[in-house]
Amino acid sequence: MRLLFLGPPGVGKGTQAARVSTALGVAHISTGDMFRHHMSEGTPLGLRVKEIIARGDLVPDNLTTEMLLERLAQPGAANGYILDGFPRTLPQAGALDEAIGAATLDAAVVLEAPDEVLVGRMMARGRSDDTESSVRNRLVVYERETAPLIAFYHDRGIVVKVSGKGRIETITERIVGALAGLRRA
Repeated sequence: MRLLFLGPPGVGKGTQAARVSTALGVAHISTGDMFRHHMSEGTPLGLRVKEIIARGDLVPDNLTTEMLLERLAQPGAANGYILDGFPRTLPQAGALDEAIGAATLDAAVVLEAPDEVLVGRMMARGRSDDTESSVRNRLVVYERETAPLIAFYHDRGIVVKVSGKGRIETITERIVGALAGLRRA
């Protein structure tokens, strides 16, 4: 299966993508992990990304897409994958479509949880940048920039909504169960 995980900050996308990738035997492709890998290895792409991040800028869509396509071409992605962290905006979704084809994704898994649950989770992480105001701002940015992707993929009939509230194991079971239903359909 070729999947995309979407949802607001704090909903557990990364945790669930890792767990579901293991359960399904597909690659977990996190753009954040790829950025960190390229930077730590000092690859030409990593050096470009490091310079951009050092300036405080966002990595341009074309570089992120280039990195993603390089990863998708590796043997580990041949049996399927879960995209985690890209696309985050409608222009990025367009770039992804152009690169891999509009009909390539089997499902866009949307994890949902109430804002108060998300704020509580992020505040509990104890990170210095997780103040209540910064966390709430990230939720606003998500609604403005990333949430429109849900309608974008809903129009294609590939959105699978799953509650991201509850125990980690329970959420994983919900996702795997919802995807099993897709494979039988």
